[in-house]
Amino acid sequence: MLLTSTGHLGHLTTDQLAVVSFDGDVREGALDPATLEIVAMHAGVYHARDDTTSVIHTHSPHVTSFALAHEPLTCVYEAFLRFGITEYIPVAEWAPRGSAESVGNIVRQIELHPTVPAVLLANHGLLAFSHDPLSTAQLIIIMEEAAELTLRARGLGGAKSFPPGALQREREHMQSFGSTR
Repeated sequence: MLLTSTGHLGHLTTDQLAVVSFDGDVREGALDPATLEIVAMHAGVYHARDDTTSVIHTHSPHVTSFALAHEPLTCVYEAFLRFGITEYIPVAEWAPRGSAESVGNIVRQIELHPTVPAVLLANHGLLAFSHDPLSTAQLIIIMEEAAELTLRARGLGGAKSFPPGALQREREHMQSFGSTR
C-alpha cells in the first residue's frame, strides 16, 4: 500500500509517502506510530473488496457527527444515486483504532453491506473506498454534503426517502446526457 505520513494532502510531497505491506512492514519511506496503527484498517478494506484500489480515512465534521451518534448515514441525497449508492452508510462498532477488533468490525459491515463505498467508524470518523483516489475523494465530499444537509433537514421535519425506482430513473436521465456521474 502507498500511505501518507501526514494528513495535509494539499501540499503532499513524495517524501511524505511510504510503501507499506499489508502486514504493516514499511518497505520505503517512514510512517509515524499513529499512522502505523491504521495500516490494518486499510488492509482490511483491500482484502474485503477486490475492486478497491483507494482507501481514505477522514474526520469530516458532519459525517463524523453521524459516527459519534452511531447513526448510519441514510441515502436521501441525489448525489448518492449518481454514485450508485442506494443503501445507507453503516456504522462499525467502536474498538481501539486499528486493533484486530476494530478491523473485524469494519470488515463485518463491508460484508453485510457489499455495495456500500464507506463505513462510519463509531466514535471516530469515516473510511471511504473506491477504484481510484479521485473517486474516493468525491465520495467523501458527497457524504459530507449529505450529512450536513440531513442534519439541516431535521429542523424541517426530516429528510424524505426517494420514490421507488429512483436509481433507475437517475441512471436513465444521466445516460441521456452521456454522463456517468
